[in-house]
This record gives sequence, C-alpha cells and structure tokens, in this order.
Amino acid sequence: MLESVLSQHGLTVDQWRALDLLADGKGHPMSELAATLVVPGATLTKIMDKLVDFSYVYRLVDDEDRRRVLAFMSDKGAAVHAELTAAISALEDEFLACLADSDSFVAMVSQLSEDLTGDRRGR
Repeated sequence: MLESVLSQHGLTVDQWRALDLLADGKGHPMSELAATLVVPGATLTKIMDKLVDFSYVYRLVDDEDRRRVLAFMSDKGAAVHAELTAAISALEDEFLACLADSDSFVAMVSQLSEDLTGDRRGR
C-alpha cells in the first residue's frame, strides 16, 4: 500500500523517510540522517544520491564546519512531500479505521503477512 503510493514518485520507504526528515526546512548533517534512519553511511549516500537525482534534495558543505555535508529539501521535494503527506495520511486513517473493526484488522495483517512471505520467496 505505502510502497504503491511512494512508487508514483519513484521513491522507496527509506527515501521517503529521509525526505520527511528534511521537511522541517533545516539543513541536516548526513551523519545525523544516518543515525535517525538507522542505516549505514554508505546506504544513506545511495538514498540521498537518488533524491538528488530526482531534484528533491540538495547537499551543501557546512559553512561552519567544512568537514560536514548538510542535506536540504528542494522546492520540488517540498511539493512532492506535501502531495505524499496527504496520501500517506489517508492511508494512516484507513489503517486506523481497520483497527476499530477487528475483521478488517485481521484481513489487513493477513495480507501484510502474505506480502512479506511472497517477497521472501521471490528473492
């Protein structure tokens, strides 16, 4: 579900999480992003490279500490973030509504389990 919404903009869940962290409009050091996303530095570099390729994010050397690189969300990234935030919020509302209905919740968890099992078999 989430993946299909994100894939409309070519994003993965990890790329979305990075974009969402940058939505506060502040520049974030790459090391901070890696720690927050709980990914190794090399993985974060790949995530950020793709976001830069899409022009959703840009990186600058920190003026105060030239050893650090800061990541910022671009205007294009902010527009995509706003659009996706609305769609993801709707998904969250749907999920919470399913929690209120136990039959729907069980069906959703079963579907998730099948999706995960299918992913493992496909590898």
